[in-house]
Amino acid sequence: SSMAMGENDRRILLLTRERGLISAFARGARRQSNALGAATNPFTFGAFEAFEGRNSVTVVRAEVQEYFRSLMTDLDNVYYASYFLEVCEYYGEPGVDETDRLNLLYVTLRALEKGVIPRQLIRRIFELRTLYINGEYPDVFSCTECGSRENLTMFSLRNRGMICKECQPKEDGGLFPVSESLLYALQLILSAPLEKLYSFTLGEESMEEFERLMRGYQRRYGEHKYKSLDFLTNS
Repeated sequence: SSMAMGENDRRILLLTRERGLISAFARGARRQSNALGAATNPFTFGAFEAFEGRNSVTVVRAEVQEYFRSLMTDLDNVYYASYFLEVCEYYGEPGVDETDRLNLLYVTLRALEKGVIPRQLIRRIFELRTLYINGEYPDVFSCTECGSRENLTMFSLRNRGMICKECQPKEDGGLFPVSESLLYALQLILSAPLEKLYSFTLGEESMEEFERLMRGYQRRYGEHKYKSLDFLTNS
């Protein structure tokens, strides 16, 4: 994120591999001729050089590798990208290694920029993989009741994971049907290397299942309301 400070400065928030979230100042970045002007806009990826003072961090130089400029030409892409940044800001922590979160954000913005798969699928993949990074992801590899890896047909909100056909309760308002194609997709999202994360699409029915599951999961376990969701449809 980037915020105007004073007459010419900016306060920016960086998600870094080495030290997690860093709040920093870019002196003079709002001056037209300042080299930090473009580098301190949102959706900018690169290497930032800064020094740490007694009370603040100041960015003095930046080598930009990617501006994601094409995102800015499509308003829907801007809304989705803003949501992804807001999620990373909420879950990111200062002073810790955030390599996985930064890499996920990067490949997600690239997938959004390429436009090969639907935005809504990109969003749900990003959300589920974020749960994996946070260490609070659901179990989609075995039955959460008996441990079986066979006949996994339902997702249980109460159990935070799959239930096999034999263990399925007769009454449970928190159950969601999961087709074979969606189950495979869920397992892929939680286990695939990042370069394979956005390499598939879902049919209409499986995508609807995915939507219902993620909406139900977030209603039950979500703890934060993101402002950028107000601009997304089917939030």
